Amino acid sequence: MFKHHLNKHKLRLIVLGLASALLIAIASTATSIYFYGSTKSNFQADAAIVLGAAVWGDKPSPVFRERINHAINLYQNGDVSTLIFTGGVGTSDELAEAIVGKRYAVSKGVKASHILLETTSRTTYQNLQNASEIAAAYPLKKFLIVSDPLHLKRSVLMARNLGLDAHPSPTPTTRYQSLNSQLPFLMRETYFYFIYLIFKI
Repeated sequence: MFKHHLNKHKLRLIVLGLASALLIAIASTATSIYFYGSTKSNFQADAAIVLGAAVWGDKPSPVFRERINHAINLYQNGDVSTLIFTGGVGTSDELAEAIVGKRYAVSKGVKASHILLETTSRTTYQNLQNASEIAAAYPLKKFLIVSDPLHLKRSVLMARNLGLDAHPSPTPTTRYQSLNSQLPFLMRETYFYFIYLIFKI
């Protein structure tokens, strides 16, 4: 009886220890994701890869617009010479995200000849995989990954695992500024970061 009670106590301690370790790992990862987005690459690259986001008809959503605006600023400041827009069609009645991004950038003065597109991706990994395939056909070696700050740790890891010399370039403005909007996004990114580490997708 005493031995049985002792075994149950040991099992309880093991479970508690594993749960504590998991919580520490999750909290540590979430913290690193949060602070990673404040990293800015203050150097020139060959191209900016703009990760896709939702479009509203023929216009970029507020989230996507801020990513495009940041990429335009990089281009106009001479930090990159090429923009690569990514993203396919969310619903059948919408334009591809990349096409909307290109049209917006051209309307702001970016030369169409300095823009490359991939229009079939539906996920962040596909964004980067397709962009890397397009970039391989050009003399593009170094890349800035443009997205919201909390999205960048996972995105840059993916890009580097795809063989890209990739560096974070977070949008200076984002709709995810308040705690109420940041927390769900951070939880989502932490979840997908672990999913990527396990399945590499």
